[in-house]
Amino acid sequence: MGNLDWIILSSTLLFIVAYGVWKTKGSKDVDDYVLGGNKTKWWTIGLSVMATQASAITFLSTPGQAFHDGMGFVQFYFGLPLAMIIICLVFVPIYHKLKVYTAYEFLENRFDLKTRSLAAVLFLVQRGLAAGITIYAPSIILSAVLGWDLKTLNIILGTLVIIYTVSGGTKAVNVTQKQQMFIIMTGMFIAFFFILGYLPADINFSKALKIAGASDKLNIIDFEFNTTSRYTLWSGLTGGMFLALAYFGTDQSQVQRYLSGKSVRESQLGLIFNGLLKIPMQFFILLVGVMVFVFYQYNPSPLNFNPVASEAVLASEFAEDYKILEQDHRELEVEKKIAQDRFSAALELKEYTATMEAKQQIISINERERAKRETAKTLISMADDSVETNDKDFVFIHFILNHLPKGLIGLLLAVILSAAMSSTASELNALGTISALDLYKRNKKGDYDEKHYVTVSKGFTLLWGIIAIIIACVASLFDNLIQLVNIIGSIFYGNVLGIFLMAFFFKFIRGNSVFVAAIITQIIVIVGYSLDWMSYLWLNAFGCGLVIFLACLIEVFDRTLNNPELKA
Repeated sequence: MGNLDWIILSSTLLFIVAYGVWKTKGSKDVDDYVLGGNKTKWWTIGLSVMATQASAITFLSTPGQAFHDGMGFVQFYFGLPLAMIIICLVFVPIYHKLKVYTAYEFLENRFDLKTRSLAAVLFLVQRGLAAGITIYAPSIILSAVLGWDLKTLNIILGTLVIIYTVSGGTKAVNVTQKQQMFIIMTGMFIAFFFILGYLPADINFSKALKIAGASDKLNIIDFEFNTTSRYTLWSGLTGGMFLALAYFGTDQSQVQRYLSGKSVRESQLGLIFNGLLKIPMQFFILLVGVMVFVFYQYNPSPLNFNPVASEAVLASEFAEDYKILEQDHRELEVEKKIAQDRFSAALELKEYTATMEAKQQIISINERERAKRETAKTLISMADDSVETNDKDFVFIHFILNHLPKGLIGLLLAVILSAAMSSTASELNALGTISALDLYKRNKKGDYDEKHYVTVSKGFTLLWGIIAIIIACVASLFDNLIQLVNIIGSIFYGNVLGIFLMAFFFKFIRGNSVFVAAIITQIIVIVGYSLDWMSYLWLNAFGCGLVIFLACLIEVFDRTLNNPELKA
């Protein structure tokens, strides 16, 4: 990184923090601090909702996901537009009509205090873990590639977010996320066009897509019905829809975004805006990853994109074996470039037989390359089993640092850190609100003024910020960071969604039945995930259906047991 990169990076982050504090200083009451005074316009809601979901993990992991596995991950979002329609028709009008500060406040009105508290605690557990991961994700990767101290990065990122989130509450989160989304998408578009510019002169965008297609990177839709497969059309439409319903309909980090709307219509328009743009945005980010793949068909790539992993194995007794693998990898890259040139020439001449032969050669080379990468991972694990061998999250940042010009590197790093800040800010804002209003205020005896609860909300936001930093400092990398966040959500979201659906539509079910069913369901879902019963996306539908079934069963049993006429 040059001086220009440092100037762009630091000035961008400082501007976001200063702007958030300046625009939202002096929250007078809980309504202003938690709901932003209900003055938010629909486009701000839409961008804020998108920014909350699109953390740094999205912009680090998603291109790497496409680089290794292609565009199939986009199926994960196919259920989102359906979920947005349901939320707009059912959830939003009820929340606005009841004038609630949190989603869980509605549960007490419908059931009882213990059910509200249970749902709030489930939210705090999973979202508290996720907040730590959204700080940790960019920190671990930037630490590895830039040599920065990991814990220092965690503290710096967490502190920047805490400053404006504690200061301005929901309004601060909303206004800063507009700036962050602008920075994020500008940076990604610039990176995309630079990648295309770096391809050989005879490789235009259309031909680049064909090259990617020859390596099966453009297989977008999988029609196979397989509950063990993570990304299919059916898992996206069902599991993805249930996850989106739970996330956008019951997760306070999202609900708080649209509860701040000026009206029901503004909230609904903001959510529809998100539903229409989310899939194209994710498609584009995956496409960036596919273009990075095409770029590395003509340019050298490391055997493993995680520099720490390479350093670990080269400093071990397996160094010579790894160097032999690297030499084989370089020779394979020469073969790959020749095969790609042959494929491109055959496309130009429109010779079908030659095109298919070149494609088969590319597929064969890809399989050999994949095998060598797996062998490299094995050597790395043997050298140091504490080092992360899965390098999906390092692909895009490696390209940024090694191939983009000075200045643009600083902008792309600002994109990653801005995304981390935007998502973490929403989470801390929601965690502070739930802790203050659903737990502290509801269970504390005595009357206090509005200023007291604003102070308490700020205090809990600060506390959760510190907890998130601590979690980030002790976290460890997973198979893929974007999957990890969704896995954590899927373990809890289905259960919580089921509770809300019963509150909306199952009027005969009472609080005791829901409370017991929710506890049993959560235990079963955790056991099911640990035993790998199904792909994590299906856990959302499973948890939702299970808690409804158990609650109905318990309610019928309870009514039968306590009603002599029914017994007879």
